[in-house]
Order: sequence, then structure tokens, then C-alpha cells
Amino acid sequence: MSSTTPPPAGTPRTDRPDHRRDSWITGGTVFAGVLMIVSGVLSVLNGIAALAKDDVYARVGDYVFGFSLTSWGWIHIVLGVLVAIVGYGILKGADWARATGVGLAALSVVLNFMWLPYLPLWALISIAIGVFVIWALCSGAGREERVL
Repeated sequence: MSSTTPPPAGTPRTDRPDHRRDSWITGGTVFAGVLMIVSGVLSVLNGIAALAKDDVYARVGDYVFGFSLTSWGWIHIVLGVLVAIVGYGILKGADWARATGVGLAALSVVLNFMWLPYLPLWALISIAIGVFVIWALCSGAGREERVL
């Protein structure tokens, strides 16, 4: 068969990009942006709860990462606001948002590991969300997705 003869009907074309993979990447990136917004808002609420009263979270004994609950409250509020803003930037398709999102998600994973004694189950869920966000943003590097 010559190179100018079209392939027989039903033969898959090899010159097209894999649309199924692209849709997974786009969907994963959009989902990562939404997760960042939700995670940021929930982090702000965790921070407010830590600042509101010292009896909301259980007292932790001599833990290696011994910050006061007030410190943890402010850490969660600041990080939550930044994560939500970057999540919005990812949904807008901003160039700066992808790399910043990976960095903030990595920082969030580390801080949630340090937060484990206060809320173990929620900290593990937040770590899993952070790992997914890192994966989704890194797997779609160089692609522009704009949702909003």
C-alpha cells in the first residue's frame, strides 16, 4: 500500500493525538483547581476554629512540631487563602497558577503531616488531596485549560 492511499475503514489513525488521555488531563486539572478552592476554604475554617477557642482541638503532649493552636490557626488561614486563590487561577488558566499550585500543594502536604496529631483522619485526607493535586498539575504541564 502506498503512502498516499488512505487506510482501510476501521483502521485507527496514528497521526491524531490521544484525545482520551487529553480529556483525563483536562478533567484532572479542573478537578485539582476545584479541590484547591474547597481545600483552601476548609483550611481557613480549620484555622478559624483553632483561633476561636483552645478547646476545639485536643491538647497534644510533647510533640516534635510544637506550635501553639494560635500559630496553627494563622498558618491554616494564610495557606488556605493562598491555596484557594491559586485554585481559582488554575480554573482561569493562568500561567503562574500551575507551578504555584504544585508548590503550595507540596507545602500543604508537609503542613498537614505536621497537623496529624490534632486531626489525624482529616490530615490524611488533606495529604491525599495534595498528592492528587500535584499529580494532576504535573501531568498536564504545558497545556492551557481555561474553565472560568
